[in-house]
Amino acid sequence: MVLALFFAGFEIAPQPAAAQVIDRIIATVNGHVILQSDWDEALCYEALLTNRKPAQFRDDDRRAVLDRLIDQELLREQMKSADFPHATDAEVAARVADARKQYPQAASQQGWQALLAQYQLAEKDLVTHVRQQIDVLRLVDARLRPTVQIDSKSIEAYYRDQFVPKLKQAGASDVPLAEVSAKIRELLTEEKVSELLVSWLQSLRSEGQVHVPGLGITTTPSGAGIESQ
Repeated sequence: MVLALFFAGFEIAPQPAAAQVIDRIIATVNGHVILQSDWDEALCYEALLTNRKPAQFRDDDRRAVLDRLIDQELLREQMKSADFPHATDAEVAARVADARKQYPQAASQQGWQALLAQYQLAEKDLVTHVRQQIDVLRLVDARLRPTVQIDSKSIEAYYRDQFVPKLKQAGASDVPLAEVSAKIRELLTEEKVSELLVSWLQSLRSEGQVHVPGLGITTTPSGAGIESQ
């Protein structure tokens, strides 16, 4: 689907005499509006964190970013009734510092600001995205991780069927199960949490209202899911 369809126009924000800045609704999530500018900013944010240029994003990449924006809004609604520690300023600053390490030119504050300008990001907007990302991950962890139980048979099966064959393929020496059991448990836990997250998001979409006007995509409380016209 051509992305121009996403931008069937809805809102025009009037500006003084010389020019107009046009912003459009690209999706609504339970009444919350996601604008084209939100989407563009999210694309720039992901491009920065993945060391890519926004122009390198293909149509599928752009749609995936929009889907994540919708999912994040659905999960943010769940935060209102959740009890978990939100990201602290120190934790956000640490994540931002990690992002800067990807770029040698960002070692100086001047270079960092120039880099953000290349990605059309203000530092306060970057901080907001990082904070929201940490909070969403904590929500998912608090909601789903306690429901996951990985038994010893699953760990042994992974060790036998996947871990050991990969070691042999790499020409590495055998590693006893006891030494890697904890790591395998964590890996299997993360995989299960990811599966549960997909199911949870599908449920939130089917129970709520998600509409992408340019594509005629809507989810309704009836549980009909996403329908494309």
